[in-house]
Amino acid sequence: MSSALLQALRAALDARQPLLAELHAQGTDCYRLFHGSQEGAPGLTVDRYGAQLMVQSFHQTLEREPLLELAAAVNEFLGEKLLLVYNDRSQGNSRVDRRDPVYQAEPAALKDLVAHEWGLNYRVRGRHAGQDPLLFLDLRNTRGWVKANSAGKSVLNLFAYTCGVGLCAAAGGASEVWNLDFAEGNLAVGRENGELNPALAPMHFVQSDYFPAIRQFAGLPIARRHGQKLPSYPRLEQRQFDLVFLDPPAWAKSAFGTVDLLRDYQSLLKPALMATAEGGVLVCNNNLAKVAMEEWREQVLRCASKLGRPVRDWQQLAPAADFPSQDGRPPLKTLILQL
Repeated sequence: MSSALLQALRAALDARQPLLAELHAQGTDCYRLFHGSQEGAPGLTVDRYGAQLMVQSFHQTLEREPLLELAAAVNEFLGEKLLLVYNDRSQGNSRVDRRDPVYQAEPAALKDLVAHEWGLNYRVRGRHAGQDPLLFLDLRNTRGWVKANSAGKSVLNLFAYTCGVGLCAAAGGASEVWNLDFAEGNLAVGRENGELNPALAPMHFVQSDYFPAIRQFAGLPIARRHGQKLPSYPRLEQRQFDLVFLDPPAWAKSAFGTVDLLRDYQSLLKPALMATAEGGVLVCNNNLAKVAMEEWREQVLRCASKLGRPVRDWQQLAPAADFPSQDGRPPLKTLILQL
């Protein structure tokens, strides 16, 4: 490993010492140890998920010796030996097929593991069919906020992915939790996460495209496009929830509509606002780096006012210190809206 990379890694680890002490005390062993784009090595990330050390490169392959040196430096810093998984994502999804065994990871590292955040158990897989780890670490602060603010509330978790937000709501004493996602594979991991926390009340899981589901909750018609026959979708009763969590991907298209965070956040936001109870809370997220918080916030507040659901109070929530941002503009933006 170049001395510059080793120096950058050590500086990043030293800067995290106070945060890691805090995270370990609260029952968390999932965090980012090196955020290369902001800490001196663009395209390289180093994450801990419980017993697993996940190194990912997005621009160029990390060669064998630098990879092993990096892992050794992390293990020395943490005082324990983590199981190394290296995913090379510099050539699309060519993450596994390197002949050297170090790139393939030892079997123990690729087994289904359990990691922890906010005292909860999460399923961890070093490699799986999807592109991303099963828990997005930059959303940890927001999951913690949900855990602390869900008592007695009905919670709707939209674009639920592996249902971490739903799990936090259940752990926070929510009266009911509904997780909605289009991908059955994501919800299957969400169900596993529920089973890994048997003391929590069971959650509901709905496999559905966002648009027909949220429009039914909001009491809106599901539009046909130019007379086309729509695919089937689960039928849901019109209702509102005390806490709605909206965390859409940057872009996605289906027969029912298009998710486009850059050009049309409003079409996602409006029905979510309508599915939020009077006096309730809508937590909305935007993970596009090119969208500035100030402009997006104004757009969100204006949309709520025009809909007749003006925001009484709002707060911004930033990712924790393991996702540093030199310009104070992290890609992930979270707004908590009191309606």
